[in-house]
Amino acid sequence: MRTSPELRRKLISVAAVSVALLTAAPASVAVAQESAPKPAAVPAAQTEAAPGTTAERLIVGYKSGATEAKSNKAAAADAASKAEKTGEDVDFQRRLGTGAALVELGTDPTRASVADVVAAYQADPQVAYVVPDRLNKPTAVTPNDTEYSKQWDLFESTAGMNVPAAWDTTTGTGVTVAVIDTGYVAHSDLAANIVGGYDFISDTAVSVDGNGRDSNPADPGDWYNAGECGAGIPASNSSWHGTHVAGTIAAATNNGKGVAGIAYGAKISPVRVLGKCGGYDSDIIDAITWASGGTVSGVPANTNVAKVINMSLGGGGACSTATQSAINGAVNRGTAVVVAAGNENTNASSSSPANCNNVITVAATNRAGSRASYSNYGSIVDISAPGGETRTSTANGILSTLNSGTKTPSSENYAYYQGTSMATPHVAGLAALMKSANTALTPAQIESAIKANARPLPGTCSGGCGAGLADAAKTVQAVKGGTSTGTTFSSTTAVAIPDNGAAIESPITVTGRSGNAPSALQVGVDITHTYRGDLVIDLVAPDGSAYRLKSAASDSADNVNTTYTVNASSETANGTWKLRVQDTAAQDTGTLNGWKLTF
Repeated sequence: MRTSPELRRKLISVAAVSVALLTAAPASVAVAQESAPKPAAVPAAQTEAAPGTTAERLIVGYKSGATEAKSNKAAAADAASKAEKTGEDVDFQRRLGTGAALVELGTDPTRASVADVVAAYQADPQVAYVVPDRLNKPTAVTPNDTEYSKQWDLFESTAGMNVPAAWDTTTGTGVTVAVIDTGYVAHSDLAANIVGGYDFISDTAVSVDGNGRDSNPADPGDWYNAGECGAGIPASNSSWHGTHVAGTIAAATNNGKGVAGIAYGAKISPVRVLGKCGGYDSDIIDAITWASGGTVSGVPANTNVAKVINMSLGGGGACSTATQSAINGAVNRGTAVVVAAGNENTNASSSSPANCNNVITVAATNRAGSRASYSNYGSIVDISAPGGETRTSTANGILSTLNSGTKTPSSENYAYYQGTSMATPHVAGLAALMKSANTALTPAQIESAIKANARPLPGTCSGGCGAGLADAAKTVQAVKGGTSTGTTFSSTTAVAIPDNGAAIESPITVTGRSGNAPSALQVGVDITHTYRGDLVIDLVAPDGSAYRLKSAASDSADNVNTTYTVNASSETANGTWKLRVQDTAAQDTGTLNGWKLTF
């Protein structure tokens, strides 16, 4: 059996090698979920104020010909008349925008008193309708999942990711997230959101399940004995790492048990690449390709193509050309790739795939909003998210779905883990919410919006923690609808793109703007090309700074007709911007038909 640690990928989770973090959750207690009221049509609205109604104020709509419909004095006199008739307090307050009158019923109305006043208005031939002035509440009610109160990472104001407010807009419906990890161990709090995945582990010494690649991504356990994964490496129980990650993204929510998932309307495709002692690059590369809809020899076509990939894994060294190629292919197919920064408390530039291009690299924060002591850092980190830190309290970790088995699967449970592995699915879940809210978003736009809408870390970070702490509600609101109403500058001059030749540039002169460009500058590109995988596209700012929009990759599709989002907030808006396009391989040509900038 080959066990050299240099050949293996290691799980990025402090908890994955620390049995002490595995703690079962208390038993669940179901709580009834409040159902949303159904809206009623105004002409039939009298039924909403039937006898037995309780209300402190009423909305009274008068018929168009009634004097009370236009005169506040008349409406006030009518309220006084109703008060005299019923013996109750009835006071005209103000006119609503629709023309209806708002009347108050006193400080402590009873059911009987409200019914009397309602009946008086209903009996008036000049009244079209009378309805209670109901008190509305936010629709993002607290989920009834029994362990939700322990998920500080979702809702706490200090260092939570402000997830509940995003649920008013989207829950991730229609999006599949591929969790490229240890596979999936059955869990009733996840089962409803699991779709088909694949086991890409080709080496049976790593797979542990007795066979090579197949369509069953079940996690048999990744435990190992002392020294089995390299000299000096202690024994470890099974981590069930992929299941913990998946629960953070899409655990079933409002089901009266367990935890809530960030994108609980999304689906999880478990893609198994990590087994005993880790997993090979070659398997991970094929998993990235297949999960994003690419073709892998000998593997059936993916019927659950993911628009988001979560990779809470990594190892040392530079990003290899092979891994980068797979990532570029996934991104060019429209799949956002979210990866962990690493847990070595060092610069993430030495950790792959954190140091690859075209990925969203995630550092971990603790419950105070500071960089977690173990988290990698540096200029390649794009964003931070809650990863937990359990030194002072296990409850300061990230609670998610797990299994109690120390080697092979046993009973399902929940446990607190810490790590950049735990931070990464927070951002993958956010990406799923964004893609659900706006299906037109590209991976570049997803990354840019997450960074542009982050909030400053409430704590401290030495070494660089990206744009700040991801904010789910703010980010989802920013991308909802996906259209821009800003000023657009465009070029319609066609420029030929030579085959495997020098880069061409097309200029746009921006004038009349003040200050810097926006953090979400929209760059619309229209290119006709017979093999877009050959193309490298950059936006060049007036000062010469270049922003990579697209890298070359193995993508045989035609044309590039899309909009990229660029954080250009450090650039002066006015000046000559350029789109630079280069064909980097032989046999295919194309034309830049035009492009535009929307501020």
